[in-house]
Amino acid sequence: MVKERFYKTEVVPRCLTFKRPAGTSRGVYTTRKLWEVRIRKEDEPSAFGIGECAPLPDLSCDYGVDYEITLSKACLDLEQKGYVDTESLRHYPSILFGLEMAMRHYEQGGWRHYDTSFSQGEAGIPINGLIWMGDYKYMLEQVEEKMKEGFRCVKLKIGAIDFDRELSLLKHIRAHFSAKEIELRVDANGAFPPSEAMDKLKRLAEMDLHSIEQPIRAGQWEEMARFAAESPLPIALDEELIGCNAPDEKRRLLETIHPQYIILKPSLHGGIAGCTEWVHLAETILGSTPERPKWWVTSALESQIGLNAIAQWCATLGNPLPQGLGTGEIFKDDKHRLIQRKGDTIWFTNDL
Repeated sequence: MVKERFYKTEVVPRCLTFKRPAGTSRGVYTTRKLWEVRIRKEDEPSAFGIGECAPLPDLSCDYGVDYEITLSKACLDLEQKGYVDTESLRHYPSILFGLEMAMRHYEQGGWRHYDTSFSQGEAGIPINGLIWMGDYKYMLEQVEEKMKEGFRCVKLKIGAIDFDRELSLLKHIRAHFSAKEIELRVDANGAFPPSEAMDKLKRLAEMDLHSIEQPIRAGQWEEMARFAAESPLPIALDEELIGCNAPDEKRRLLETIHPQYIILKPSLHGGIAGCTEWVHLAETILGSTPERPKWWVTSALESQIGLNAIAQWCATLGNPLPQGLGTGEIFKDDKHRLIQRKGDTIWFTNDL
């Protein structure tokens, strides 16, 4: 007996090319592979929903050789149930987020996923300027560009070049702007050896920084807890959250490490459902409040489709901190223009 199907789904693989190589301490990205998910109903051919599954091969907990098979099964499950089974996809965050996105697009009849001042084009979302890794000259060029563009928050990815050279970049910014004028964040992507981390954290703290993301490699909870307790520089967790998908695991991680901040990326940290759980746990365990949030949202190199979904959700939360959502112009062949940057703010344009 053939089961009734509520939706028809289609998966379209895509590969985007970066305008410039994107350097992190894990390596350099030149292309970005992702899977576009389209849903519709047989009796309503004009209504459709589009989502995007965008795992990072060397980082996502759900990426592997059988990724497309898992995605196909998840799509079939949606077709037969008529809804996104969040619990069954808890350990597949990029797939969960892609299907959540597609359903939201279908149900709302377009790219305006929620009713907010952002989705109405009446308000923007403040963002940080991102300095990609590279040689000293390239990073300095980016720093000066962001300073000229008037960014009030700048994030530098560190850990790939000589540490003293990275410090000199931070000193260059501080020579021109105080901490009140430009907020500085750094992201080590786990590059510091634990034996060297505290010394580097102390030297970084002299630059009057806002925070550092993931100073040591994920999975070293005791060491990370020590740094969170003793470092003069606030610690933000990012990679540490990857693969920590069950509510009890999330609670245990935050209670053990007790970081000052957590970074939320729907493609990596549980989709909208999973990231919403992280927000609630940050409130109960870390003391996060709307006025003084202990988290912010960041993209994970999605296309404009994914970035729009993240920004639309982020706008519902009222977080006043600069968000890490300034990646809307990194691909040379991204055909959509849903999110536009104006200075250090992003706006919803609804331009297909």
